[in-house]
Amino acid sequence: MRLSTVYLASLLFTSASFLSFSIDAADYVVSSQEEYKNVSSSLTPGDTIILTSGVWQDFEILLEGEGTSEAPITLKAESKGDVVLSGKSNLRLAGEHLVVSGLVFKNGYTPSSAVIAFRKNKESYANHSRVTDVVIDNFNNPDKQESDYWVALYGKHNRFDHNHLEGKRNKGVTVAVRLNSEASQENYHKIDHNYFGYRPTFGSNGGETLRIGTSHFSLTNSYTLVENNIFEQTNGEVEIISVKSGKNTLRGNVFLSARGTLTLRHGNGNIVENNVFLGNEVAHTGGIRVINKDQVIRNNYLEGLKGYRFGSGFTIMNGVPNSPINRYHQVENATITNNTFINVDHIHLAAGSDAERSAAPKSTIFKNNVVYNQNDTQPFSIFDDVSGISFRDNVTNTETASPIASGFDKQKISLKREGNGLFYAKGIAQGVDESLSVIDKESVGTSYYPKTVVSDDFDTGNTIAVEASAKALKNAIATAQNGDVLELAEGEFVVPSVLYIDDAITIKARNSQKTTLYFERTALFEIRDGGSLKLEGLVISGAQSPDSSGNSVVRTKKWGMVNNYRFTLANTIVKDLDINHSFSFFTSGKGAFADAITLSNNTFTSVSGDILRLDKEIEDYGIYNAEYVTLKQNTFTDIKGGVLKLYRGGTDESTFGPHLLMTNNVLNNVGNGKRNKKGASVFLHGVQVTDVQSNEFIQSGPLIIDHTVGEPITSVIDNTFTATPTIQIQELHAEGPHTAILKNNIVAGKEASNL
Repeated sequence: MRLSTVYLASLLFTSASFLSFSIDAADYVVSSQEEYKNVSSSLTPGDTIILTSGVWQDFEILLEGEGTSEAPITLKAESKGDVVLSGKSNLRLAGEHLVVSGLVFKNGYTPSSAVIAFRKNKESYANHSRVTDVVIDNFNNPDKQESDYWVALYGKHNRFDHNHLEGKRNKGVTVAVRLNSEASQENYHKIDHNYFGYRPTFGSNGGETLRIGTSHFSLTNSYTLVENNIFEQTNGEVEIISVKSGKNTLRGNVFLSARGTLTLRHGNGNIVENNVFLGNEVAHTGGIRVINKDQVIRNNYLEGLKGYRFGSGFTIMNGVPNSPINRYHQVENATITNNTFINVDHIHLAAGSDAERSAAPKSTIFKNNVVYNQNDTQPFSIFDDVSGISFRDNVTNTETASPIASGFDKQKISLKREGNGLFYAKGIAQGVDESLSVIDKESVGTSYYPKTVVSDDFDTGNTIAVEASAKALKNAIATAQNGDVLELAEGEFVVPSVLYIDDAITIKARNSQKTTLYFERTALFEIRDGGSLKLEGLVISGAQSPDSSGNSVVRTKKWGMVNNYRFTLANTIVKDLDINHSFSFFTSGKGAFADAITLSNNTFTSVSGDILRLDKEIEDYGIYNAEYVTLKQNTFTDIKGGVLKLYRGGTDESTFGPHLLMTNNVLNNVGNGKRNKKGASVFLHGVQVTDVQSNEFIQSGPLIIDHTVGEPITSVIDNTFTATPTIQIQELHAEGPHTAILKNNIVAGKEASNL
């Protein structure tokens, strides 16, 4: 409906041409998709479409028209944040000088390749257009491996600013700058003042938060400016930002507890300056990774970063001689100056050196930087010839080893935290400038949508008493909220149906090990999207389970989970999982991904299958089922399968895990069943971090470890193997002996430190 013309009094401009085209500009308030279609087909400069407040279901919006810089065509919400696009909805822009603001995308997913696309199709792009004050919140395809972008920038001179994006869980880059046509190259886009919130660990390649270009067009310049954004807990994969084009500038951005790095993956002549990386001692928090030619890295502040290798606080890579466009080009003519590194665990030089990546950095300067570690441990690791890097006038408080020591002045450094929240070395000219401005959360994203930090929901809600009946337990689970604790009365629960877990809840015995759960279906618990489960102080028996193969006590949804989950079992007795063969305790479904699985202080006896089956991703695409697996102080007796089968196949190097911590467990007669094809008590394939320490293996199958890619860190220390075969470790890709650390292990009564 046409409401009004622009008031003549507001048109007192000197340009007669401006008067001529804006005199008829109008505001259209629409409340249905049909009304939108009617008014959007003939928009003129200065027109505004206002969507009325409410939920717009299955709405695919096309905003198309030819506005001008003085009189853009605008689409906006009647009230910011109160127009919600849900179901199968998206937004496309095509034309000139378009502006969209105030919309929220949630409770659905895009039916196309992007939630917001700055194009109509391959022939029609948006230029000089802007999306601002928009929210995309957990707007995920229910198939986790179905890839899409949340934002795809095409065309030229577009701006994406003051938006809020959080919770991308399915495959695909959150924001992608596309250079796959001449009309989108040398684009001069601006991405600024956005809040990039939590992105959970994806568990394979395809979890970047921002990508500029692709390898196919990486020798093309983009001229994209990425400025004054905050990236908080953007943990999707090793590359938070993946720059795959040239002549981009990334400045003034802040990274908060974000796992991964700003990676100059492809393309030349990029500038990275005035950025702040605050790891807060979180695992895998990284800084900057340098590849290619003519990169400038200056005046960046990096503190409390724990990452290593490709995800370290600072990395200079080795390249591939005469590299194809999609591999690693040699670092050449990089300038790395006036950066400050405070309590950064790892700075890796010539990283990735191997038979293929043999081109060491050259013609590179590392100058006027400050490197300070409170624990007096120097952070540098050198993997190849670094004579092509000139180290000059740097200051450090630690001993720096040859061959780079001459480029560092070791001195006592006194730090002071200034008003911008950053540490400065008093009396030292090197490092970041004192005028460096650190953008805060209030200055980014939208003003109307909360910026929440994700934390563990277990044991944060109400405690609910549950009487000793299956019906009471089922009802309590159905009504429980995130963080609630269900406290079970003493007695026996015989559960006739699968209990579905849709929230993060704890189920515990009121009095430890005085409550027994039996179940009459193929599983007792099934974790579904949005669910996480903690079990504590129970007795769980499979004695009344169906007489069929393949039962589980706990399983995830069998296929298609998009949300990560957590599972904890503590102080519990698990027994009699042997009514038929292949009865496992925990089975992951395909596509399910656990942030953490923890078993502590439990007793398992008489199990015909495995304890933890985390091996459903067998296609070798770099996908796996769990990030952190922790086994502490458990006893496993008469387990025909393995305690753990953890599998990550493929050769991709973009993930952090899996990680295994296995300490102080006892395995007695584990892994000897005829259906245990590997014959292993513990089978690990492609695990990136393995710590097996102080365990006792008695009359059990061997510990088998397959190293794949990524320079896995494996330590097997202080374990005893009685009537158990020796440890089996093999390198499936790297040449030479395995890289595992083996110390103080006793096999058949003899010390075997270097098996």
